Amino acid sequence: MPPSLNGLTVLVTRPEHQANPLCQLIAQHGGHAIRCPALVIREPQDWTPARAILDQLDRYDLAIFTSANAVDWAMPLIQQRGDIPPRLEIAAIGKAIAQALTRHGVTPRLQPVQSFTSETLLALLRFQHVAGQSVVIVRGEGGRGLLAETLSARGAHVDHAEVYRRERPTADITALLERWRRGEIGAVTVASGETLLNLFDMLGAAGQDYLRETPLIVVSARIQHIAAAQGCRRILITQEASDDAILTALLHL
Repeated sequence: MPPSLNGLTVLVTRPEHQANPLCQLIAQHGGHAIRCPALVIREPQDWTPARAILDQLDRYDLAIFTSANAVDWAMPLIQQRGDIPPRLEIAAIGKAIAQALTRHGVTPRLQPVQSFTSETLLALLRFQHVAGQSVVIVRGEGGRGLLAETLSARGAHVDHAEVYRRERPTADITALLERWRRGEIGAVTVASGETLLNLFDMLGAAGQDYLRETPLIVVSARIQHIAAAQGCRRILITQEASDDAILTALLHL
């Protein structure tokens, strides 16, 4: 008999196209998932800069993919243009990114073994010796600057291929607030700091108070710090940024 969520109702804030696996896991373990996408992923308004970089991947020594979205938006373009050059080393920050690469027929050579963050990737031995090398970071528009700043400081030449953009969705959350008022929302899952801040904006003052008092499952210490700064009082951090790890945290409730 698998462990049960005992009817726990969970607010899932992943983008619509990424929510289904977690929602299915919650349902399989006796919970109820409510989809409330707090992030929308769209293509760049101008593909020209990213295409110019992806057309010249053979110039680079390393390519770092920072999200599954980066993989899914970039790989079709890369494959149209002749696939991954044989000498290009591929790095993935986490398991979900590695799995996305595998779906596209690419096996990453570099990946942290635990605590899947930019910091742990940069701690790998390979990234200590990048002076004079060219690195491309495949990401969304306006992503974190830590990778580029650190690698540049270590002597690498770094470019960004920005292959998607994030937006805050517009949604009528009246029914959600009513359910929250009745005490029907037992937990909230959040997979990025931007998602959390979007959710705060979407909920308004009344909803923000509900969120601050509801168990909040986050996937990194960085998101935990953002949540604490927003006044959230019941924060649980997962072991890694996977749906299975989120489920494990929910089961602990």
